[in-house]
Amino acid sequence: MALKPKPLRLAYSAAIAAVVLGLAACSAAPGGQSPASNSPATPDATSVATASGPIEYPAPTALDSGSQATLDNISYKGGTPTIAYLPMGTEFNYHVALFEGLKTVPGINTFMLSPYAGSDQAAQLGMLQDVTSRADVDAILLISFDEHSLAPLVKKAVDAGKVVVIINSDIPNYPTPVHGVVGVTQRVANKALAEWAVKSVNGEARTVGILDGEPSYLATERAGGFEDGIKGTSWKLKARVNGGWSVDKGNTAAMDLLQANPDIQVLYASNDYMAEGAALAGKTLGRSDLMVLGYDGDTAAIESIANGDGVTATTNTNPVKMGRVAGQFVVDLLNKKSTGGYVNSPTEIVTKDNAVTILQNPADLYPKPSKKY
Repeated sequence: MALKPKPLRLAYSAAIAAVVLGLAACSAAPGGQSPASNSPATPDATSVATASGPIEYPAPTALDSGSQATLDNISYKGGTPTIAYLPMGTEFNYHVALFEGLKTVPGINTFMLSPYAGSDQAAQLGMLQDVTSRADVDAILLISFDEHSLAPLVKKAVDAGKVVVIINSDIPNYPTPVHGVVGVTQRVANKALAEWAVKSVNGEARTVGILDGEPSYLATERAGGFEDGIKGTSWKLKARVNGGWSVDKGNTAAMDLLQANPDIQVLYASNDYMAEGAALAGKTLGRSDLMVLGYDGDTAAIESIANGDGVTATTNTNPVKMGRVAGQFVVDLLNKKSTGGYVNSPTEIVTKDNAVTILQNPADLYPKPSKKY
């Protein structure tokens, strides 16, 4: 049996002080028209005052029937709660950005436990078992790319009295009941990006290629939303291939796709890391005409847009803010101030017109921009 890589573990106490272990290794990891929003109105938002302002989030909407876990059997008895954050891999800066936001939630202890490689699901499964068995862990925030593989262990965590919230997703029917989901309505957001892109060229015909992530709910919703947005237009999908979620794999997939289909004029990628890889492929092949579209809000992608360096536009899902919201939602669940459900996080389309404005607010970005804008 192959040895699992040593997990990266980060610890933080928002109530007292920060204790960060191995952050340098994490931060060194490679990626890795007007703004549009798919956020619902927020007059019913929950609000908790902090030193830097309130942490607000839209009132949760119901998960599908049978998908909502009850809070009746949670083990939390009060005091400062401990939240375990389990992303699927720290090779993705996005996952660390979520933790940066989570750390700012007052009155909690939190730590990150993650393999480096997003493809190392065996390691994530072991980590989920670990935190489920720990009496000092009250809640688990989980990024789940393959929900069906993780579901049996998620059920064990819920049965053990942990509050379990899926983050960076909008899945309404996780295969086993969970207490909450925090993310973006991905199909809606990516449809909006496609509609913006078509409008940006005045509806002129384009041949499109799509870089998918590994097969999962996320990949289906993101690319599916983009396809929804070009239906009925003069944009035609030529090919859809797996780009593996990362810069390197996205670069390889884009190179192969563009060389096999030189008529492709637009590449949509289901995350910004693949979009960055696609932009590199376009440069290598001398394709200055190529439109590259991403999704997530990775700092490097936003800088590429601002500097005209290959990525044309993306959907910024504000991961630092999403992490803050998710942490506050967990606290409210633990204290039974919320009964659970889905919390939608706001998005905006990032183009050359607004990229610099976003980069001028580094407190909401991770990693920080490479220079002052």
